[in-house]
Amino acid sequence: MPLDKKTILTAVKEAKGNSGKRNFTQSIELILTLKDIDMKSPEGRIQEIIELPHSMPNKQNKICVVASGELALKARKAKADMIMDKGELEGLAGKKQELRKIANKYDVFLVEAPLMPLVGKILGPALGPRGKLPIPVPPAADISSLIKKHRRTVRVRMRNQPILQCRVGTEDMKEEEITENIQAVLRVIEGKLKRGIKNIDSAYIKTSMGKPIRIKP
Repeated sequence: MPLDKKTILTAVKEAKGNSGKRNFTQSIELILTLKDIDMKSPEGRIQEIIELPHSMPNKQNKICVVASGELALKARKAKADMIMDKGELEGLAGKKQELRKIANKYDVFLVEAPLMPLVGKILGPALGPRGKLPIPVPPAADISSLIKKHRRTVRVRMRNQPILQCRVGTEDMKEEEITENIQAVLRVIEGKLKRGIKNIDSAYIKTSMGKPIRIKP
């Protein structure tokens, strides 16, 4: 099923047009149903972090950085939403409720590489089920650029069914920007499927409170 820009743009306009007025900014979601997928193969366990070309001003990812020393200072300067050092992380060991709160509150966890084993041990049990695997960062990395990049990433994760869903925009964004975000997601997903676009059975766009609109090839 060809999903060209014009086809996607038409569906985006219809989804936005039918969503109705709400007292909050609605998200726009992309839903893909796949076919002919072996759920036990790597393509049946898709889990990707995809950088979108256009950020969502009202829905930017909240970033937690686990780091020490210079990297932590740079993360603070780059306005990470939370910075946690080794001591603070160790202080959370065994505190399941606090760990769950942190795992729910932040979308992306950037971790100074040497601290990865500790993060895996302490935070891992809370992050794993939520699909928020920590991302290792070399101590000399440009943390500012990484924070900026991950503000506009989305996680695409296949669970027990051949369905993928992720946020691709908000209703206050330009329709062309939402369309380009959708195309970015599709390019990555196609690359992970054995038959590419032929493995996509159907694609829908929906606003938070609106009905799904099929992208008709």
